[in-house]
Amino acid sequence: MPIHPQCQAILDAMANANGPTVFDSREPAEARRLYAAGTAVFAPETPPLRSVKNLVVPGVATDIPTRIYTPETAVERLPVLVFMHGGGWVFGSLDTHDALCRLLAHQAECLIVSVDYRLAPEHKFPVGLEDCLTVLEWVAANAASIGGDPSRCAIGGDSAGGNLAAAACQVVRDKGGPALVFQLLIYPAVDFTADMTAPRSNGSGFGLSDAAIAWMRDCYLNDPFDATDPMASPGIAKNLGGLPPALIQTAEFDPLHDEAKAYAEALRAAGGTAIHINYPGMIHGFMRMGAMVDEAAVALDDASKALRGIFTEGAVFSGKLRGN
Repeated sequence: MPIHPQCQAILDAMANANGPTVFDSREPAEARRLYAAGTAVFAPETPPLRSVKNLVVPGVATDIPTRIYTPETAVERLPVLVFMHGGGWVFGSLDTHDALCRLLAHQAECLIVSVDYRLAPEHKFPVGLEDCLTVLEWVAANAASIGGDPSRCAIGGDSAGGNLAAAACQVVRDKGGPALVFQLLIYPAVDFTADMTAPRSNGSGFGLSDAAIAWMRDCYLNDPFDATDPMASPGIAKNLGGLPPALIQTAEFDPLHDEAKAYAEALRAAGGTAIHINYPGMIHGFMRMGAMVDEAAVALDDASKALRGIFTEGAVFSGKLRGN
């Protein structure tokens, strides 16, 4: 189908902007400012929660800020989703994904622990991943202290955060824990080598571009060889067995669509459970755009149903998802 009119309106506004947009900027500080400013435009209204608290998790090199979202519920021990925000490893924060985390906590009826991992280029690969693993291990060891159930712990993220979540799943599998019951990968970047032989589909004209991806890659990675490291490109790992069930959500007009779809297929080929849902007419980042894009609510509902299914019945309930 053609690009959705609501997404086209956003692209038109970006094209007519007086100055660079977040995906055009090549200065980290400016990109961070623009991305944060867009949050006020895109973020939808959110429901009340029992609590939203900032908490610092002690790390080896530095303490890691997190934000814990607790829904209104009478359940004493809630399942937990450790969430990594997107932003190309260069921008994004607890605040830019605050609305998304509030909605997920409310609709999935789970605790959300959002991770403010260190950003590139000041902190290159694998620093951001190490921060996420530190928080994941802390949650597994301390879930009860925040009202969580350590036996029902999932991980997730959007875009760069999806990359970190997918990589973290492989790391903890190889280390023997913490145990994870699910991975929620929202239009994830999983293969830095994807554009080395041919341009990506949808690589220009849809917001996120090949050029922007290349800039973010160069900010994040130490050198080109890092692109072939499965911890940077989890989609190219030789061993994809033994990973938790996954829901992979993609946007039709997203340069990351093909690699994310291929990752779902590879997980299934390795004997795992991976449901791929593509949202026609959508662009990268649409799930943060609920104030302007109606389909964001549909995708959020799919993610929440999958989480509730895993947390309550141990199954993703694929028949109840929008899937294609």
